[in-house]
This record gives sequence, structure tokens and C-alpha cells, in this order.
Amino acid sequence: MPENIFDKADRLKQLPPYLFVEIDRAKRKLVEQGTDVIDLGVGDPDLPTPQPIIQKLQKTAEDPANHRYSFTEGLPLLRFAIARWYSKRFHVELDPQTEVLPLLGSKEGIAHFPLAVVNPSDAVLIPDPCYPPYRSGTILAGAEGVSLPLLEENGFFPDLGAISQKTARRARLLFLNYPNNPTAAVASAGQFQEAIDLAETYGWIVAHDAAYSEIAFDGARPMSFLELPGSKDVGVEFHSLSKTYQMTGWRVGWVCGNAKWIAALRQLKTNLDSGIFQPIQLAAIEALESDPSGLEEVLATYQKRRDLLVEGLGKAGWKLPKPSASFYIWARVPTKESSMVFAARLLEKAHVILTPGVGFGPSGEGFVRLSLTLATERIQEAVDRITKVL
Repeated sequence: MPENIFDKADRLKQLPPYLFVEIDRAKRKLVEQGTDVIDLGVGDPDLPTPQPIIQKLQKTAEDPANHRYSFTEGLPLLRFAIARWYSKRFHVELDPQTEVLPLLGSKEGIAHFPLAVVNPSDAVLIPDPCYPPYRSGTILAGAEGVSLPLLEENGFFPDLGAISQKTARRARLLFLNYPNNPTAAVASAGQFQEAIDLAETYGWIVAHDAAYSEIAFDGARPMSFLELPGSKDVGVEFHSLSKTYQMTGWRVGWVCGNAKWIAALRQLKTNLDSGIFQPIQLAAIEALESDPSGLEEVLATYQKRRDLLVEGLGKAGWKLPKPSASFYIWARVPTKESSMVFAARLLEKAHVILTPGVGFGPSGEGFVRLSLTLATERIQEAVDRITKVL
């Protein structure tokens, strides 16, 4: 028998370890030893999905008519609901038939998008640090990933003007993500317009991930990339119900925008999946058509947690920024340690998990990400434990 018979495909060997799986493995090891671990790492909302959404799922799941294949393009009712939501929230008009495609969570669509629109000879412009699927999707598509550093002095927006002419001409796809994960930065209309102008010049496709657009504080109202003139000519926007309605495990999101790129991803997905479970689609409609004021209590909760972390650790001498969007805090490591060493020390000494910034890309070195997705009393306990270590 050949020695390499059990080797995995070469493309998988190129993938870096998925950061949150590695963190979860370390957490499980400690928990199995009986250690009380406080996890400020993974951004998984702890608040429950609103009851009307759950009730819609329960009711529709009992109907046998909803147990059959739903097919990739999703229910027309869901696509129309997404279009209505975009019109109300962003004043962006979408054709539900051609410019909206439901996804099995936005992560799935983001990771598959390069397979649908880039070739192995193409370059993909990837922010650094970034949500890992931008990079892994590029690797799986066989394209070359080109890192665009997100620097504090540039508001954690890529310096698009610094891209060389050679790279700009080879580039096919640009990933953007605002409000940003992990930095919590919010993009301006001018920054988006710069991306649109360069995309028109060089023929880039812009893929904007707007999963955190509704998680904002202090009066902030993050905009959609699709609000800008010309945006739909060059790009698409990914969105999700995960963060807005506490539905991470439900796996329902969408992509909208340029009809050609929507069609390309639809064609790919028809060969990969058979759509979202129909009761989940109907529950998603319930969410999209719910009273938006219901989100206010959720945002107030996250804001209280944000302030508790910022003020509590500030008293310990660790100065954290106060983000206006997302449920993350992107903070400089308060010691001379690397982000990995600092995070490992807090896990060992305080039993608190923070995400080392380097796990999101080389430019994330020197930072850690703290998540606001834990109850207030647990965040206070984390503050107390970290204070003792610092």
C-alpha cells in the first residue's frame, strides 16, 4: 500500500489552523480538568434568539410541506423580505429575483465566493488582520492572497493607494468588512467610494462583509457599501442574521448586489448544497419583519458590557479603546509580550481566554480581541482576574 494513501489534499495542507477551533481545544482541556474558564474569545452571542422567531420555527417545522428540499435560491418570500429590509434600513433597492441570494450563514457564502469568481492566476486582496474565511476561501480557490495591512493610523482601513500597479492589475477580488472584525473599525463613505473607484479602474470585484452593521453604539449608524453610487456595478455585500438576532447556530444569511456575481455564486451552490431548511427561512422572514426597536435592549446590554470592560481594565492600567460598533474590543497588548504569549499567560494565570491578534493575520500582532458576548457578572469576574495578573 502506498505510504501517502491517507494524505489529505494539498489545498488543505495550505490552510492555517482555524483560530477558533484551536482556542476551543485549549478551553476544553482546561474545562475537563475542572477549571472555570471565562471565554472572551469567540464572538458567539450569549443572548437568546427572540421568542417570535423561535415560535415561527416550531410552528412551521411541524408542517410536512416544509420538510422537502428548498433549493439553493431560497424562498421568494425570503428574498423579498431581504430586499424590503435593505430598502428600509439603507434605502438600497434590490431586485429579489436576481440581486439577492440566501446563504447557509454568510461564512459559507464568503468562503465559496472566490471559487465562483476567481481563477488560480488571479490575486485576491485580503485585509490583514481579517475574518479567517477571506483567506481560506482564497486558498481553496487556488488564487494568490495579497495582504493589505489594517493599521491604526489609517483607521484600520486598507491603504488602497499603496497597492502596486502590477498587483492592482492582477487583482480580481477585494474583501472589505465594516464594521470590522476584529478591529471594530467603521468605514466612511469616502473610504468605500475609493474602493469603488479603484474597482472600476482595475476591474476588481468588491465583496463587503456587513455582518455587524446593526451592532452599534453611541448613536452610530454604520452604512451599507451598497449605498454608494456605482457600488452595485462592482460588488456584492454579505449579511447575516447571526449577530443582529442572536441566530449564529441557525445558519442563515445572504449575499446581495451585482446580479452577475450573485448568479455565479448561485451556480456554484447548486452543485454544493440544497438550500436552507424551509422553516428556518420562514423564521428568518419573521426576524427581518420584526420591530427594529427590539434590538435596542440588545445594544444596551452590549454597551454596558463594553463600558464595564473598558473602565474596569482602565483602572488596572490597561487602556482599551471604546468601539462604536461590533461586539469586540481590539486592544493593544499592555506588555512587551507577543499577542500569543500574553493570551497564553492570561489563560494559564487568570483562566480567561482572549483572542491573540496574530491569529487574524501578521498585522494583528501586538493586539488582542475581547468579545462582549458574556453576561455582565462574568465580564466583571474576567476584569477582576485580569487585574490580578496585570
